[in-house]
Amino acid sequence: MSSLKESSSRTKFIRFETTKAPEKDAVAKESVPIVTSLLAAFAGMAGVSATAASVESATADSCLPFDSKGQRFNQDEFAGRFCRMILACDPYLLFYTAEQVFEAKALLEKSDDHKDDRSMDRTLWEAKRVVDAALHPDTGEFIPRPFRMSGYVPFNGPICVSMIASTSTIPLLFWSWANQSQNALSYSVAVGSALVVAFGLATFIQKKYPAEKAKSLMKFVAFPSAIIASSLNCYIVRSPEIETGITLTDKEGKDVLEGETSSEAAKRGVYSTTLSRALLQAPVYFFPPLLLGGPFRKIVTRNPGIRVPMTTFLTLTSFGIGLPATVAIFPQIEGIAPAEVESKFQGLRDPKTQKPYTVYYYNKGL
Repeated sequence: MSSLKESSSRTKFIRFETTKAPEKDAVAKESVPIVTSLLAAFAGMAGVSATAASVESATADSCLPFDSKGQRFNQDEFAGRFCRMILACDPYLLFYTAEQVFEAKALLEKSDDHKDDRSMDRTLWEAKRVVDAALHPDTGEFIPRPFRMSGYVPFNGPICVSMIASTSTIPLLFWSWANQSQNALSYSVAVGSALVVAFGLATFIQKKYPAEKAKSLMKFVAFPSAIIASSLNCYIVRSPEIETGITLTDKEGKDVLEGETSSEAAKRGVYSTTLSRALLQAPVYFFPPLLLGGPFRKIVTRNPGIRVPMTTFLTLTSFGIGLPATVAIFPQIEGIAPAEVESKFQGLRDPKTQKPYTVYYYNKGL
């Protein structure tokens, strides 16, 4: 009888062990490989910097003559606008010291000494890139690194990764809040809309699909919530410009009607900027999950531990290249016909030629 009890006890003990083993495996699968993820983040940022370096090198012989108030690339073409933005978003610019920035600024102050020397164009453009990335154009003071264009990928990228990697509602809501808290000026509307969309979609998915399927679909929730929140934020912040209007200029940047502004041009600027903000979310929040669920699905299924590192790498790379691409869709300086603006701007003549203006220009912003 005692032998039977011992046998029963051993059996229970064995069963207890066999039921605990899967839980340990599950914990191992859910754990985040921090070191590998950090290496993937550095690799993603290095990839963006390498892309910028390649663009800079490839265009070295074709850059425009240096102009301290102009641009290195032709801004009438998408390729030129993309090249400008990819160089501005280069994370490597964050590593320039104050001494190097001041050296570049000193070189620019003597640029007139090299105006006839075309061999100096590339050097001067690079000096301008370093200065523009670090110093505020109006005050001349250093811009904190998280708020520089070159800081978008390393500082905002990890939050984007966390949104995509979230497989349950609470982490997704937290990172959606963190994302809009960092970016939003119209805080309550942007954060509120992001949380409502994220919570609504997450709840729908978890109720509609089995647990495993729902978990795989959760990575797509960040995409629509980010689109709505980012677009609303941009529109609300910029919409007062529609009321006040923006300045119209000639092709040389001079006001065509001193002290007057155009609401029609402002509408176009606000709408196109809002659209570009919405499009920006696609390479950041849609392409990485799509790739992970498509071409890389078998790799991730066989090696669950690489899901977060691969998400990190793909998201930061997509962010670093997608941001310049989406911003470049619309020219920053756009043209508008006199017939499409207010009557006060119609019939104006160019003081130099005394001919009526055929097109006005305005800065739509970023």
